[in-house]
Order: sequence, then structure tokens, then C-alpha cells
Amino acid sequence: MVRWLWLFPMLIGCSDRVPAVPDGQRCVVDGDSRWCSREVIKLKPGRFSSRRVYFQTPVGTPPEAGWPVAVLFQGSLNPARKFWEAERGDAWGAWNQVGVVQALLDGGFAVLAPDAQAGGRTFWNTNVLPWSFAWSEAPDAQLMDTLFEAMDDGRFGPLDPNRRVAAGISSGGYMTSRMALSYPGEFRALAIQSASWATCSGLVCSLPDALPADHPPTLFLHGERDEIVPIGTMERYAEALEEAGHTVQVVTDPELGHAWLEVAPEEVLSWFEEHAP
Repeated sequence: MVRWLWLFPMLIGCSDRVPAVPDGQRCVVDGDSRWCSREVIKLKPGRFSSRRVYFQTPVGTPPEAGWPVAVLFQGSLNPARKFWEAERGDAWGAWNQVGVVQALLDGGFAVLAPDAQAGGRTFWNTNVLPWSFAWSEAPDAQLMDTLFEAMDDGRFGPLDPNRRVAAGISSGGYMTSRMALSYPGEFRALAIQSASWATCSGLVCSLPDALPADHPPTLFLHGERDEIVPIGTMERYAEALEEAGHTVQVVTDPELGHAWLEVAPEEVLSWFEEHAP
């Protein structure tokens, strides 16, 4: 099935230049460039191809239990390395996307960003048949199992298993919702940019009769002019959560389309600080 709307490429340029980052910082804004240092490892999820995971921990001494950690999911066709550098004015709110990483690192959260399949040049399985309804067989389900194991084994540094959060945009936003559906108790809070329920896809969006009883507190960010993922699909999800008594916050921009909101860095950090203190 071809899903051209929500698979629309969010092309963001990445340069080979490595700027000097001042001591005590992980990220730097240099004129019209924003850049964050990162490391990368490869994970082998079961019988499937290896995936890169880009990661960084904050500067300083971790808490006794380890750093709280934010898992970030890329948009369609945008490898996870693009969470780490952007030029001002890049498409799809790329500047703000890297700003989210910068805000999280500066705020004391470790950040992990895994690639989708094919080196990140595809999209997440969460709303793709047959895996949308047979998740345990999906390549991305195997990735998540491997990612949890690697976090617990310390491969990304000292991380607190009780203070995990997740965020993503577009396909990665649907994947963020998948964390609520398929990984109960693993994440303290979610932030979903330009997406909706885990199995929705663009205009096509049907919610289940009952959402997970332990759905994490969820921040929704959305451009009101989004033609790829219409805002109404997000609103139905948010309203259903509210009606079920879950904690929800919605932040929109009346002038924005399918992109990270300008306020995303501070809103995402604030939400995670509140719900994964």
C-alpha cells in the first residue's frame, strides 16, 4: 500500500563540518547552524538488518539511578542523524527538531535516536499492514526489544530505567504512540508532533474502542495548516484520552503546516520534566 501523504519526505541537510563545542555543552549554535555532538552504535535486532542508534548523555555527573532518557523517533525518510544538526530555515522545522535535542541534553536528559529501516530512509512499521495489527512480528518490534536490552546493559551510558520518555514527528509521532500501545509501563511521558494514534495514517484514522488504561501523559504539538496529517486526527486522539481521564496537553500553531513547532524545545522539555521528574 502506498501512503504518499504521511510518507512525504522531510528532507533536511546535514553537513560534514564538525564545529567546536564549548566545554560544558553538548550543542552549539553557530550563526545559522545548530549542531549537537553525538555517538553512534549499531544494534542487530534479531534476524533483521542492523540499525544505527545515535545517542548522547548530558554533561556532568549522572544521578545515582542514571540519566533520565528520551527516545526520539525520526520522521519518514529522515535518518536519525538529522536530529543532531540543521541549518536555520531548513524544511519541516528541522531547526526546532535539533532544538528539542539541545533542550533535552541541557535539561539533563540523555537522548537516543534510532534509525528506521534501510538506514533511516524509510518509515516506522507501526501503521503499516500487517505489522500495525501483528506488532510482535514487525522489524521495529524487534528493534525495540534490542534497544531496551541495550539500555539496560549500559551500552548508552548510565540510564534510569524508571525515567524513560519518548517523542517523534510524523511517522515517528505514530511510533511514539506505539510506545503507549505496545510497551505498557516503559515510558513515563510522550510528546507527539504532527501525528496521531499508533495505527492511524494521515487522513485515515480510526481509534480503538478503548485506549490503554495506563496511557502515559501525552503532549500533542501540531500545525493547524498540516495537510499531511490533518489536525483533526490528532484532536480525536487527544479528546479520547481526556475523556478517559488521562493527562493531555495540546499545543498548536495556526500558521504552521507539517513541521516541528517553534515552541517545541521548551514545551517538550517542560512536559518531560513535569512527568519524569
